[in-house]
Amino acid sequence: MSIEIKAPSFPESVADGTIATWHKQPGEACTRDELIVDIETDKVVMEVVAPADGSLEEIVMPEGSTVLSNQLIARFSAGAAGTAATAPAAAPEEAQASVADHSDVSGPAVRKLLHENNLNASQITGTGKDGRLLKEDVLNHLKAAVVATPVPATAPTQSVDASTGSLHRTSRRVPMTRMRSTIAKRLVSAQN
Repeated sequence: MSIEIKAPSFPESVADGTIATWHKQPGEACTRDELIVDIETDKVVMEVVAPADGSLEEIVMPEGSTVLSNQLIARFSAGAAGTAATAPAAAPEEAQASVADHSDVSGPAVRKLLHENNLNASQITGTGKDGRLLKEDVLNHLKAAVVATPVPATAPTQSVDASTGSLHRTSRRVPMTRMRSTIAKRLVSAQN
């Protein structure tokens, strides 16, 4: 049975959202309430989960697309095809649950911290409900790693350009998120 996955209803102050990340690709098996896609608005990142056991059929709106409230974003195939594909993998999945793979149950802030610091969720013990990994758990793990890392005796020196007296710095342009863009617009309007 084919199910249309639509963008959630946005609050009245939010006109649209942007598809931030697809966590599943077409043909991949999903279980009920498993995270499929993140939709970023001016104020919040909303998570859209699988409505039933099955597989993702088609992605209608790719990453970076702007979507409106209740707009079709994907098609989902519920039923035997998805459950048959996930049934053989059930035993290894239970073994992984004891290792505490928190990728499906952790919030966006936790996933972002793990990604930015190149950490594996299975290395950190979650203290939240049902062993859920919290942001504080990741921060405590990072603090413990900093304390355990010895500080070098001499700090590396930065090269200074003799003619201008400035430090050589590299810069990198990163696209702003919708939330940062909204903050920037409001700061500029407040200055005027």
